[in-house]
Amino acid sequence: MTSVKFTKMHGLGNSYIYVNLFEETLREEELSELARKVSNPNTGIGSDGMILIGPSDKANFRMRVFNSDGSEAKNCGNGLRMVAKYVYERGLTDKQRMTIETLGGVVEARLHLNDNHKVKLVTVDMGLPGLQKKDLPMAGDAESRTILEEIDVNGQTFAITGISMGNPHAVIFVDDVEQVNVADIGRKIEHHKLFPERVNVEFIEPVNRNEIVFRVWERGSGITQACGTGACAAVVAGIVTEQLDRSVLVHLLGGDLQIEWNQENGHVYMTGPAEFICDGEYHG
Repeated sequence: MTSVKFTKMHGLGNSYIYVNLFEETLREEELSELARKVSNPNTGIGSDGMILIGPSDKANFRMRVFNSDGSEAKNCGNGLRMVAKYVYERGLTDKQRMTIETLGGVVEARLHLNDNHKVKLVTVDMGLPGLQKKDLPMAGDAESRTILEEIDVNGQTFAITGISMGNPHAVIFVDDVEQVNVADIGRKIEHHKLFPERVNVEFIEPVNRNEIVFRVWERGSGITQACGTGACAAVVAGIVTEQLDRSVLVHLLGGDLQIEWNQENGHVYMTGPAEFICDGEYHG
């Protein structure tokens, strides 16, 4: 039986079980199964997955993300904000700017504190977006971009824009997200033959050039309340298709994120909240 201390946190309702590897020891071969177990809302703790916080030889900290199906993700925007909050408020660092290693690369996080010196908001430099098929990856000409490219999904046609934010996203613009069957379409596109490593799927309704409504089907997790990398990908997709300006308020099911694609350095910046839920100990 595995016994592990954990912290549950959420970013706009996108919740994960966080394990501090500075204090806990887990075997590599048990990580996928543990993620599946703790994520289960009926027999586990209940979450969108599990995130490990540990040391890094490339950055101040390392983050590993496991989806609720046990697969390992390359990045997680909401998770990055929670990790930054955790390491600061638990005394693992006194830095208000820090670097975090992910499978998708090293990113920088900047903390915004309230009057009680607690983390209110976190801005994450998500780096340069990947705009070519090879970045996702996606079948076809590796050097080409996927911009409003039509694909067939069981007789239905969808125009997708492919963006990588350390993990792959297929962004679809719609007139009304409330009318979209996110679960059915999202699942089919996630497993489409064009995406050998599967893909996250976003459905985006532009309100104006600085505001969008957002729904997501996450690879390995399904419908979630929020997806930070997906919000970044959605804004980049809106800019390359000339529908959005450089700074956009994104309305997710769990709340709002402010996303900026900086014209000078080409980096994407995400600002949003980070919330603590509880500490506990899991036996299973």
